Amino acid sequence: MLTIDSDTPSGEVLALAATILRDGGLVAFPTESFYGLGADALMPRALDRVFSVKGRPESKPLLVLVDSVTMTESLASDVPARARDLMTRHWPGALTLVLRAAAHVPDRLTGGTGTIGVRMPAHPVALGLVRALQRAVTAPSANPSGAPPPTTAGAVRDYFDGSVDLILDGGPTAGGAGSTIADCTEWPPRIVRQGPVTL
Repeated sequence: MLTIDSDTPSGEVLALAATILRDGGLVAFPTESFYGLGADALMPRALDRVFSVKGRPESKPLLVLVDSVTMTESLASDVPARARDLMTRHWPGALTLVLRAAAHVPDRLTGGTGTIGVRMPAHPVALGLVRALQRAVTAPSANPSGAPPPTTAGAVRDYFDGSVDLILDGGPTAGGAGSTIADCTEWPPRIVRQGPVTL
């Protein structure tokens, strides 16, 4: 476990975390609501570890964090203009947009749905981790499936001691609702999960 400042995260610590992700490792990190479980979103063997560690059903897709519209375009086969408008209005922030996945996106990530959920986070550590890796990072909550999502690094350690390669301790997170998930493959968007952002 490494301590990291949630407001001004250390570039050296983020670089170390990115190296672990690049090698197929798992990194737990703070987000705006809970601690997330990060893996390189385009590395199938790393995705396998996320499912295994969490005990997550394989049919359940993994949402990912991005640092820009450009990174989103690299993951989606189509980014409708109206979805771009939502990005402009609500990113960085608590809105996940579901888009049609590009052909190279692993099926493990999409759960076989052919779609991908993307969000640009407002939390400096979460966003900094994506920028350090320069690739999308998975962000399911860092808990076994069915267990309460963790708001502290200590809770993550209690869940996953020895199963996660690095825990970034940024102090307690706010908890509350996860991001709003809006399916933008149809219009108006279908709200898959209601969170802080409302239609």
